[in-house]
Amino acid sequence: MLYKGIITSMNIDSPLEFDESGTYRTNPKKSVSLLKIFPECFFYPKLFSIIFFDSGIAKRGAYDKKAWAKTSFTVLQALEKIGMVFEITGVNHFSSLKGPCVFVGNHMSALETAVLPVVIDPIKPVTFIVKESLVNYPVFKHIMRATNPITVTRTNPREDFKRVMKEGLEKLSAGISIVVFPQTTRAERFNPSEFNSIGVKLAKNGAVPIIPFALKTDAWHNGKIIRDFGRLEINKGVFFAFGEPIFVKDRGSEEQRKIIDFIENRLNQWKDK
Repeated sequence: MLYKGIITSMNIDSPLEFDESGTYRTNPKKSVSLLKIFPECFFYPKLFSIIFFDSGIAKRGAYDKKAWAKTSFTVLQALEKIGMVFEITGVNHFSSLKGPCVFVGNHMSALETAVLPVVIDPIKPVTFIVKESLVNYPVFKHIMRATNPITVTRTNPREDFKRVMKEGLEKLSAGISIVVFPQTTRAERFNPSEFNSIGVKLAKNGAVPIIPFALKTDAWHNGKIIRDFGRLEINKGVFFAFGEPIFVKDRGSEEQRKIIDFIENRLNQWKDK
């Protein structure tokens, strides 16, 4: 057994301003009206400049967790500037948790990969399980490798499972939490049948709690030519919700159901927002 989660007082040290309930909401005054007309023309050049600059730092071996959170925060600010409005709730559920955990949630777009680091990492050291191709992505690979993720092929489930269990347990034992997207690919529609239980298995084997999370990030569409760079629909709200810790018992089927129920309930609440 590696850890047993203990609830402590809320401790949030983040560039994002959370209230006492662990909630962050975009100040509407942050956006610039002229940028809302052609948001892609402002945001993507800004994103590329962030990636190129920070990749250079990472290539020199000077990119640490603090720099990762800063990169993520800069991307979030750029999205807010073009008019995207964020609502992030339930951060208190993991900020008050002693020791590492496994974050398990749905995967909708590139937005959450960019923004989740500034939400989680200043509060709790974290890394991601990502596709192996991301650590070989031109330029961006230097940033991804610096965050020391767990990589999977998505082509060999047996080997992927072994790697996640081995490296995941090593990271949990070192006090590093892990973000798991159990879906095989990003999807704007949530399909429970494609949501595997690898996150539950990892949490059970590591004896750490699960923090379920749901997100609605379809304001950043998946691209038709380059998947990471799609249309930006700023009239849609961006929502992240973290749930209460779940401790795995027995085989974990009940806990898997709780995670799916949490995601489906939140997505239904955000359906027309």
